[in-house]
Amino acid sequence: MIHPSTPVLIGGGQFTYRGPAEACPTPIDLCKLAAQSAAQDAGLAAGHLAQLDGLAVVGFTIDAGGNLSRMPIPRAKNPPNALAAALGATPAWKTYTHVGGNTPQALVNEAAERIAAGQNKFVLLAGAEFLGSMMKLMQAGEFAALAGHQIDDEEVPAMFGDGRDGCSRYEARHGLEFPANVYPMFENAYRAHLGRSLSDHQSAMGALFAPFTEVASRNPFAWFPKVQSPDSLSQVDPSNRMVGFPYPKRLNAIIQVDQSAAVILASYEHACALGIDPAQMVFLHGCADTIEKWNILERVNYHSSPAMRIGAREAFAMAGKSLSDMAFFDLYSCFPIAVEIACQEIGLATDDPRGLTLTGGLPYFGGPGNNYSMHGIVEMIHRCRAKPGAYGFLNANGWFLTKHAFGIYSTTPTAGHWSRPAKSTYQHEIDAMAAPSIVETPQGDGVIEAYTIVHARDGMRMGIVIGRDSHGQRFVANTPKGDTAIMADLEASEGVGRAGRVHQEGDMNIFVPAGAAA
Repeated sequence: MIHPSTPVLIGGGQFTYRGPAEACPTPIDLCKLAAQSAAQDAGLAAGHLAQLDGLAVVGFTIDAGGNLSRMPIPRAKNPPNALAAALGATPAWKTYTHVGGNTPQALVNEAAERIAAGQNKFVLLAGAEFLGSMMKLMQAGEFAALAGHQIDDEEVPAMFGDGRDGCSRYEARHGLEFPANVYPMFENAYRAHLGRSLSDHQSAMGALFAPFTEVASRNPFAWFPKVQSPDSLSQVDPSNRMVGFPYPKRLNAIIQVDQSAAVILASYEHACALGIDPAQMVFLHGCADTIEKWNILERVNYHSSPAMRIGAREAFAMAGKSLSDMAFFDLYSCFPIAVEIACQEIGLATDDPRGLTLTGGLPYFGGPGNNYSMHGIVEMIHRCRAKPGAYGFLNANGWFLTKHAFGIYSTTPTAGHWSRPAKSTYQHEIDAMAAPSIVETPQGDGVIEAYTIVHARDGMRMGIVIGRDSHGQRFVANTPKGDTAIMADLEASEGVGRAGRVHQEGDMNIFVPAGAAA
């Protein structure tokens, strides 16, 4: 007997826009199109969405702070209100999310808990990214085409998630504010931890992501539906320039896309009242949310993720299942290291024949800002229906392997009253882990712990080093400005473990590897 308040996923929809930039739907309209597709998937008329009593919108990139938030781009001031109005709905619970690729799965976990507690019975989760068209319009100076994005609403939306900045001012000052700068540092530390040569690891990254392109090639919603070889992904050439060593362009998430996705949840009782076919219902068997030690310099190390390990453990425990019970996976794949560490922490081989993505991954399916995993959840719904009784595992991460959310899905009903353990019952394990102390003005000897070389289109721009001083304290520094010889040397041979000297120039730390000219 299925408990009446059991949360069920009843519909999932996606939309990818490929037309001219000036005709791209507004972000609210993109969300509406995905919501209507989700309703159709559930077997409901679009008018049923007016009955929603809960609605959440995943935060748009233009609202995430930084340079984009300061651009003169018309926007909805309260996206949940705007989407509710577009659907003719008046939900009592409306929320907008802070930055984080973890938020779609975290919202599923939250909505499930609210439904199980009787706070909601019919909830829509939706999100979109429209940077593909928006950037084209901005570059052309065609702001008039964006005028339809303006929706006046003075009410500040309720916010969901952890809204702290992704890094400290000290970290940001040295370049640790952009994912394309930070994830390569984890990758280099991971490679050194494995003891792989630079060339062998470069080949391994291509081999990891080539199967993702095969999945993307079969996905009608993918931004780049094309099979690509391992070498074409990992080797640098004029069409695949280096972005942040060791990642050339094709190993980076692509955020300039026009994509949206939405998921509908309901209580089992309400789903039955709506006439939903029980065979179409998908159940959330396990879930968890964890947060790594927040700032990058506070991490235990750069080749593991205790928060992933503990979060996955808790999701599996809640579901009463193990890794071997999973038939399919969608692992968050903004960069190779996100997949490699997820596999390491849950005990999954990177070449597992079950596959690691349902969509094609963020570099090939597309990385629509914070909303990528909503697409993964939609694919999970459809995959579970296609293989009744099978289980699937999904993880999502935000900022710099910082915020994590997990879900385990199946058409098999959950037993008894649905409930999940409080996050506080396991988050304390992560918070209590020992980490090095941090020094902001290091002087003297140091050793590289992680590093990257950041490239612009015309070549190497700067080196970033995370190191330890002679007292074991952790610091971040840049290599000397304009010294391409040092940067080239760090790309030519392993930098992790190299000794050097660190000093200050103004408010910047500068690291010079041993043997290099100061």
